[in-house]
Formats: sequence, structure tokens, C-alpha cells
Amino acid sequence: MNFSGCATTIGNKFIDWFGKAKVMLVSTLIISFLTYGGVSLFVVVFAVGPIMFLLFKEADLPRHLTMACLITGSATYTMTSLPGTPALTNVIPTQFLGTTLTAAPVLGIVASLFTFALCMLYMNYAEKKARSAGEHWTYPDKVDAALFEVKDRSLLPSAGQAFFPIVSLMLIIIVGSHFVANSTMLAIAAMLVGALLTYLLNMDKFKNKNMKEILTNGLDGGISGIGGLAGVVGFGTVVQSSAAFKAIVAWVLSLQMNPYVQGVLSTMVVSAVTGSSSGGLKIMYNAMAPNFINSGADLEIIHRLTAISADALDTLPHSPGLFLMFAVLGLNHKQAYKHVFACSTIVPLLITAVATAYAAFFL
Repeated sequence: MNFSGCATTIGNKFIDWFGKAKVMLVSTLIISFLTYGGVSLFVVVFAVGPIMFLLFKEADLPRHLTMACLITGSATYTMTSLPGTPALTNVIPTQFLGTTLTAAPVLGIVASLFTFALCMLYMNYAEKKARSAGEHWTYPDKVDAALFEVKDRSLLPSAGQAFFPIVSLMLIIIVGSHFVANSTMLAIAAMLVGALLTYLLNMDKFKNKNMKEILTNGLDGGISGIGGLAGVVGFGTVVQSSAAFKAIVAWVLSLQMNPYVQGVLSTMVVSAVTGSSSGGLKIMYNAMAPNFINSGADLEIIHRLTAISADALDTLPHSPGLFLMFAVLGLNHKQAYKHVFACSTIVPLLITAVATAYAAFFL
């Protein structure tokens, strides 16, 4: 995407359509569209990262703000509350409660709208603060700035050449998910096809370029991100096998209270400890699904509340996914975690609190 010029072409197209003043909104919508369409976060971060670099460069916004767009578009409403989302966080409750992916649609839509609105308010605040502080765009250390500094657009790939590989990648994942059980292998295959199409459609752009260097840079970026992710996942596995972890989970699951409140609190605590919304949900439902079914509570409401609450504390600093996102964007916790905390912890906590209070007192 970078070396072919496709990322630059796509970025320029979005700027032509929406202007430089709305790059954070545009980036968030692009990511939301991809993730709601079924494209994994781990694919999106590699596909959209270079596009955001161009958009934010043109708007002269600091790179750490890209994290606000990425986390909002991939790890909030398209993962938890928007009815029909194919995200695992929305799928797991259906396996235990017998609900559907569109469970509690009104609650889900309202929660999604408020989540989006609050996150955009925060992004506008963060952008104004960054500009007031005199912050500007900078490239990650291992990114060649010359790839994004093309003066003559006629030298870039056409819009068709640029968009076709990404559209193909999306279609492979969306259609393939109905036939291929192994989502990891499907994502890898889709990315390989996307990379191959990018090369074949833009072979002239790779003439006289060092292909060994291009492949080395790509592998280095991928391995560094996946390596950090693997390390944190390994640590999480060790923690989950400890006696302390099991004691915490047992205590949370033993709490006797309103089923809506119990489901939300249990999900949040377990998701916080595991650093994973899907992991927290699975552990919680394995222990509590029969209680919910026998409680007489509305199972669709429980489905939606637990999915939303799973996002409230799953992106604490030890969350595995953050390490991959930071690596691809060339960021670290000190630079960008504040945006994650605002958009993927504070906002979901507010939405969860209001939605749970409504369910507990009025349903």
C-alpha cells in the first residue's frame, strides 16, 4: 500500500471528497465501515494505517490522534452495540442465550449513536487541544516520508487500482466467513490476496525498487506488532491459570443481585482481568448463562448489555490488541493511551451505566 502509492491515492480521494477539516471523522467512518462489514481489527489496522498517515499529514495533525479514530471505529459500537455486527463480542451471547445478532435493536442503536457522538466530541476536543499546543504531523521512525510526499498525482495509481485490492480483501473476508471456519487463516489469505493484487495492478510502480527491502520492511512491521501481541497474550494466559485469577472470577460470579446488573458487573471485571472483551464474555457466560435463562429477565437485553459492558474495561493498558495497534501506528502508551482510555473506557462506562440503570429500574 505504501510503496505502490495506493495509500496516498486513497487518502487524496477522501480529502477531495470530504476536505482536510474532517479527517478524524472520515478515518473513523472508514474503520467503522470495515469492522461492521466483518473485517478483523488486525486486518484493518494494517490496511487503514497508511491511509490515515496521508490524511493526517495533509491536515497536519499529530499522529497520536490516529489512535482515537482507530479505537473508536473498531473497538466500540461496531464491536458491541450496533445490531447485526459480526464481531465475536456480539456472537458469544447468541451461543449461550439463543438470541440473535440483532438482539435488543433499539437499545443497541441508541447506545451506538450516543457512543459515536461522545467519541466525536472527545476527538474534536483533542484536535483543538493539539493545535493549540502547536503539535504537528510526524512520520513513524521506519516509514519513508517520501512515499507520501508525491507532488504530481499523475504518478500515482488510479482510484480503481488503489481501491480494488481493499474491496477484494473485504469481500473475501465477508463472503469467506460463511464457508471458512478458521477466521485467522481467512484473514491471512485475504491480506495475501490484497497484497498480490496491489502488486499486480501496480507493477510499474515497483520497477527499479528494491523488492527485498520492501518485503523486509513489511515483515519487520508485522513481526514487531505480532511479537508484542504474542508476549502479552502469553502473559495473560499465565495470569488466567493462577489461583488469584480464579478466586476473583469465582467471587464476581457468586454475587447475588439484579440479573442485568450482575451480568454487567461480572463481564466488566472478568474482561478487565483478561484484557479481552470476548474472553471476559465467554468466561462469564460459561458460569452464568443458566442463571440468566432461569431468571425470567429479557435475554435480548442481557445480550446487549453484556456486550456493551465488555468494552468498558477490556482496553486497559495490558490489553493485547493495543500493542499491535501501537506498533503499526508507531506509537506507545505514553503518547496515545489517553485517547484509548477516553473513547474505549470512559465512554463505554457511561453508556453501560445509563443502559444498565434503565434496564434495572424500568424493565
